[in-house]
Amino acid sequence: MPEKTLKFLIPGGEATAGPPIGPALGPLGVNVLQIVEEINRKTAEFKGMRVPVEVIVNTDVKTFEVKVGTPTTAALLVKEAGVEKGSSQPNREFIANLSMEQIVKIAKIKMPDMRANTLKAAVKQVLGTCLSMGITVEEKRAKEVIKEVDAGVYDDLIKKYEGS
Repeated sequence: MPEKTLKFLIPGGEATAGPPIGPALGPLGVNVLQIVEEINRKTAEFKGMRVPVEVIVNTDVKTFEVKVGTPTTAALLVKEAGVEKGSSQPNREFIANLSMEQIVKIAKIKMPDMRANTLKAAVKQVLGTCLSMGITVEEKRAKEVIKEVDAGVYDDLIKKYEGS
């Protein structure tokens, strides 16, 4: 079995040769520092967010491939809103307000990882995360915005992003 796949959840652009990466890759005989540099290069745009990373190592020829996933929806919302974390009382205390355009942008980024068939469905999933984090959208509660999405209020905006 020459190929071994390892999965890690690391802070974007801040991977080190220490745990969890070093101890997992060390016994495979590959250059751990080279892998860490590659991970940091590929995750630099997600600095400050936890990013899923998959490292595929061919143990026969000592080669590797790094695949980077997207951060969690919550992490993308936190970054977009410019806050530290979600609300401790999401239905009573609201920590930020985002525009519908920001929500659609996050949905577009997350869509390959979601089980949503359309961008509209992905937008509704992101709005659901907003609901549980205490984030309002267009100065309204996320539940209201989900109803508006169902009613077709934001169809033009969503269509604009589907093409891009």
